[in-house]
Amino acid sequence: MSVVDTIKEQLEANDILLYMKGTPRFPQCGFSSRASEAIMSCGARFAFVNILESPEIRAELPKYANWPTFPQLWIKGELVGGCDIIAEMAANGELKELIDSVVVDDDSAAN
Repeated sequence: MSVVDTIKEQLEANDILLYMKGTPRFPQCGFSSRASEAIMSCGARFAFVNILESPEIRAELPKYANWPTFPQLWIKGELVGGCDIIAEMAANGELKELIDSVVVDDDSAAN
């Protein structure tokens, strides 16, 4: 399987996915820390990929996403943005609304 196929598979399998340096509990950069904290404050579970342990994804994802930096938040297979966008959306309530809409969609699909 190619790296791009792996990325596509990860995006399809996870409605809320953060590509970051480190993990939410142990972020390895300030931007990843701020982004994961903002997402966690919304109260929903999310998946993450530690790009420091996946050098091939770290190299390929910026080309695939046309977004050069990490972290990258993806919701329902769509790139939301990086740390600044995530923080801005968290501050004005948009992030919680977006995440809540995904969680509601999942709950209704399960019934």
